Amino acid sequence: MNIEPKHCINFDIHSLHPRPQLCRDEWTSLDGAWRFLFDSHANFNKPSDIGSWPLQIEVPFAPETSRSGIGDTGFHKYCWYQRDFVLPIVKGKRTILHFGAVDYVAQVWVNDQYAGTHEGGHTPFQFDITHLLNTNGQQVVTVRVEDDPHDLAKPRGKQDWQLEAHSIWYPRTTGIWQTVWLETVNEVYIDRLRWTPHLERWEIGLEAFVNGEFADRASLHLRLFNGSQLLVNDRYQVISSEVHRRIALSDPGIDDFRNEILWTPEKPTLLRAELELWIADVCVDKMHSYTALRSVGISHGDFLLNGRPYYMRLVLDQGYWPDTFLTAPDETALKRDVELVKAMGFNGVRKHQKIESPTFLFWADALGLLVWEEMPSAYRFTHDGVERLMREWTEVIDRDYSHPCIVTWVPFNESWGVPDLGEMDSHRSCVQAFYHLTKTLDPSRPVIGNDGWESASTDIIGIHDYDNHPGRLSERYGPPYNVKDILSRRIPAGRMPIVKGYSHDDQPMMLTEFGGIAFTSENRSGASKNWGYGTSHSSREFKRQYWALVNAVHRLKVFRGFCYTQFTDTFQEVNGLLYADRTPKIPIHEIHAITCSAVDEERLFREEPESLRSEL
Repeated sequence: MNIEPKHCINFDIHSLHPRPQLCRDEWTSLDGAWRFLFDSHANFNKPSDIGSWPLQIEVPFAPETSRSGIGDTGFHKYCWYQRDFVLPIVKGKRTILHFGAVDYVAQVWVNDQYAGTHEGGHTPFQFDITHLLNTNGQQVVTVRVEDDPHDLAKPRGKQDWQLEAHSIWYPRTTGIWQTVWLETVNEVYIDRLRWTPHLERWEIGLEAFVNGEFADRASLHLRLFNGSQLLVNDRYQVISSEVHRRIALSDPGIDDFRNEILWTPEKPTLLRAELELWIADVCVDKMHSYTALRSVGISHGDFLLNGRPYYMRLVLDQGYWPDTFLTAPDETALKRDVELVKAMGFNGVRKHQKIESPTFLFWADALGLLVWEEMPSAYRFTHDGVERLMREWTEVIDRDYSHPCIVTWVPFNESWGVPDLGEMDSHRSCVQAFYHLTKTLDPSRPVIGNDGWESASTDIIGIHDYDNHPGRLSERYGPPYNVKDILSRRIPAGRMPIVKGYSHDDQPMMLTEFGGIAFTSENRSGASKNWGYGTSHSSREFKRQYWALVNAVHRLKVFRGFCYTQFTDTFQEVNGLLYADRTPKIPIHEIHAITCSAVDEERLFREEPESLRSEL
């Protein structure tokens, strides 16, 4: 299976670049073999304190993973990385050292000189290291990582605080787990871009931020293409190191022509951008980017895509692999995941408790997949914890704002980190603050303040219900009950759908977690701690249960979408539609037919014995 969009951009540039929406030609990966050591007792404070390096690690795989070459899942609060690289100093050029993500606090030295510190395990950071480079071209980068495995007030997502993974928590991820890379730029260069589509005006918003002493002497040249068709050829003066423009496109008027340029999962048209920064008659920076024209919103109880009601068929995606954990095993794995989700009939994913690699978001943009982006949770409510969560969530939104695939932000899940949301004003105010912060930073997308239950501020009311009996789901959410009835009583988890004092204001309601059927074949089990919300004992029974649940949910008109749990098995959670190695538990075409409600019971089960059919 190889899905490519009809209006493609340069895949060689964007799919391989660690920052797909801001690509330059001159960059170098520092992934590969690094020197490594654990420093559990904090014996070392700077690189020169270290006399020897007993281990070697393969970056960007965390030391807990087998692919790293370490495979140590024990408790280690501190660890160190180091590697050599060759980079001559070039006059008039600057060198930027980039880290995709390091969990949790990273201190960085270049040639034993301090470069800087970053806190937050899921977001990128960078340092201008030009002034730290050796003139002979021989360079050394050293990283010290602090990642307290018992700190429950930091954003940690599904990382277990116990020695062995249990229940719905998984092995920890320590240190560097996304790519490390170098970028060479001129003295004046484009540092950041933000794209904002304005479909109602048929415009694309562009914000460009320029670094360098003479930035205000520069002008920005933009060419925007739909396939080979030139849409925009503009030049803008840089003022106060910034460019802010709304770019008007020619509105074709007729829907057939309009649909050719709009982005949807069914037709993911991307607009290719070429940007050049000029000072006088010299081009000092050149890069490739992309954007798309699409809108998302909420109106009259519906989720809207491009101004029209759109039913969401999402699958919960935790983004783990058996040998590499949170890091994709190779360059093709993330594309393959997007292809598999679409092949199974889903039009979106809820990225659960993970800020995914920008490469995944690129493939979701290019191949057409809606993404709900959810912040990895902390578990204790503390003043410091709220500050850390807010700082990192702001960085998440800043990193991923321009991706057209992202259609919903989710700062909290199931009251994790705000465990007394239903009773304490401070917890409720926290969720409301994050909702309004998110809407302030990005007013263009819906926000779910707390997904699952106890909605305090939200654009979509998400309900989690793992009752595996389709008849009970139909009774609980079907006629004669309406939205008001459903929101006034507790769901099976014992929580209220909305908190006291918060009223429904015509937001759409979705079943944002359900299913969770555990099934593994006999030759794959071998683990007594296999876990799920329900159980199947054969692939045929698994297919029957999946069909019955999804068929029941499709019939519940009160819901404007659903999210099935889950995409793949994840460690001891064996409730995936696919095994952890991405092998399907039942044929992909059957999953697709069930997900899309494109098959009835007789057709799907006509070859099964009557005794099995009657169990439905």
